[in-house]
Amino acid sequence: MSVETMKLTGKPVVDFLRENIKERVTKLSIKDIVPKMLIIRVGAREDDVFYEKSILKNCSMLGIEGTVKELSADASMEELIGIIKEANVNDEVHGIMLFRPLPKHMDQEKISNIINPYKDVDCMSPLNMEKTFEGNSRGFAPCTPKAVVEMLRYYKIPMNGANIVVAGRSLVVGKPLSMLLLDENATVTICHSKTKDMKSVTKNADIVITAIGNAKFMNEDFFTEDSIVIDVGINEDGSGKICGDVDYDRTFGKVKALNPAAGGVGTITTTILLDQTVKACEMFVVK
Repeated sequence: MSVETMKLTGKPVVDFLRENIKERVTKLSIKDIVPKMLIIRVGAREDDVFYEKSILKNCSMLGIEGTVKELSADASMEELIGIIKEANVNDEVHGIMLFRPLPKHMDQEKISNIINPYKDVDCMSPLNMEKTFEGNSRGFAPCTPKAVVEMLRYYKIPMNGANIVVAGRSLVVGKPLSMLLLDENATVTICHSKTKDMKSVTKNADIVITAIGNAKFMNEDFFTEDSIVIDVGINEDGSGKICGDVDYDRTFGKVKALNPAAGGVGTITTTILLDQTVKACEMFVVK
């Protein structure tokens, strides 16, 4: 049976968030303050360079100063630590974003403990992750989980009291997203690779959020016509095309709401990064 599915695209959410950011940047400019983000990139991975250009373009559009510090792929730990420590104490730098994963010869855990948590707009510091799990809004949540919450808010999809299933338990998306949803008074169930009869679990949910990293793993059999589905997955379908964790073509028209993989949650993530940079700047001004 076919139903009219609401297509949850990321662009209107981004436009809404950008307007809020512009207003706040304007208020800061009255005090002659410009939010500044430092992007640190080790090596020149193609996807990192592409994302970096997108961040800088968005910074320019919103009145945020974006600068890049590039290191060679064989740079030393000491060199990277020196750059981070310098940015930590530089009052003109409000947000620090470090591309991950780092080269194998670098200790990412050590680096994550060095970055200033008040400038850690991409939630690399364990202190910010801890704040996310505590429900402390003064910290910086991981950008993708926060993007999911902003999408639900924009489309006025109730989270308060909702039965929400999060498929995926990674520390990047699944676990912190579950904490953010609990802060919205949702009842959260986490599914993973060892979950028995996942279909029966997801079918009983009001909202299903997939973040398992498995191309087209879910289809209409996992949902009902009343399901609201948020697909966080970005995968390659075997033919060079981007797809989500949900088989979009089979599922669209069978559920209440669904987002595409391209033009969905991922498009919001960059805006969240910039939003948190402005927030870091605002917190610095208050201090």
